[in-house]
Amino acid sequence: MQDSTQLIHSIPVDPLTGAISVPIYQTSTFVQEGPGQNKGYDYTRTGNPTRSVLENLIAGLEQGSVGIAFGSGLAAIDAVLKLLQAGDEIVAVDDIYGGAYRLFEQVYRKFGIHVTYVDTSELSRVFHAITSRTKLIWIETPTNPCLKISDIEGIAKIARAHGCLLCVDNTFASPTLQKPLSLGADIVVHSATKYLGGHSDLIAGLVVTKDTSLGEKIKFLQNATGGILAPFDSWLLIRGIETLPLRVRQHCASAQRIAEFLEQHPLVGRVHYPGLDSHKGHQLAKRQSKGFGGIVSFGLKENTLEAAISFVSSTRLFRLAESLGGIKSLVSHPASMTHKSIPEERRKESGVEDSLIRLSVGLEDKEDLVEDLEQAFSRITSKSKVIGGNEICLQ
Repeated sequence: MQDSTQLIHSIPVDPLTGAISVPIYQTSTFVQEGPGQNKGYDYTRTGNPTRSVLENLIAGLEQGSVGIAFGSGLAAIDAVLKLLQAGDEIVAVDDIYGGAYRLFEQVYRKFGIHVTYVDTSELSRVFHAITSRTKLIWIETPTNPCLKISDIEGIAKIARAHGCLLCVDNTFASPTLQKPLSLGADIVVHSATKYLGGHSDLIAGLVVTKDTSLGEKIKFLQNATGGILAPFDSWLLIRGIETLPLRVRQHCASAQRIAEFLEQHPLVGRVHYPGLDSHKGHQLAKRQSKGFGGIVSFGLKENTLEAAISFVSSTRLFRLAESLGGIKSLVSHPASMTHKSIPEERRKESGVEDSLIRLSVGLEDKEDLVEDLEQAFSRITSKSKVIGGNEICLQ
């Protein structure tokens, strides 16, 4: 059975009424038959039937044992970090999501948890960064926003040899393209706000574990700290996941076309997209993924903040906004938006230059999107021309 068919039919029909859409159990509490005697649920923070369907669904999609749903992607990350204690260390990808960096550095560092950032696309750097105190390796692949590719299976072997957990942020790939647990990872996290939801209408986070006992520990933290996903948002997320394979297929096809267009454009410097032969991780991405995703990032040859701001302000179909993975195309400037919380020196060391632009390719016709990018390039070039060696601005 193909993955798309299995996905659709893994979402249960309601056994009580036969409803083909999962019911929204919009309730805070459940009547008990006697003290401590219930029908599987007692309080929605602890468990809810709608959320349970979602959690079982994502566990199946990721080929894991336990799924846990949270109120945001950062709440999901926070729950994983709560497995650690003072004195523990993390080896994390250098090109990391800005919100995760902020959580690591401004919240958990003061609790005695130290993080070392390395380019995890180089296995040797991961190996040499580990110390006797390292308890967790944290990677994104592809990374946000430079789309570096890390060898999940190779890093998993390093993690096992050193008694560490490996957590993979699988937000950019989604389980349609990549299944880290089957490659040896222990934990997968998602900002389900992105591709899993797919419509820019909810905030959610998910954790999936390979090991049941580890999943139960995170499930305990979900209940103990209360960062749950509400029933209605759980239903919205189930509804989004139903069309995930179809959407991702189109995202990938359009992103490939746009990456190839950008690679040939005279105003563009380096293009970051794993589907390009020129990408350092292209062959690895082909081995461990079924596709290359819907995110493309690129730098301008005029490597200035001003040029990047001018470009992202000139697109029409690509809307200037944070987030990604929705049906409408978005453009963002990581240095001043999603990665602003990362110090400039560290940000640039990881590849996030001032001129870097990130595109979340939506479901519009791909040729319309290419035309939009072309007109944006035309607009920024028309703003300045050099005459007689002097630059004049044509506003």
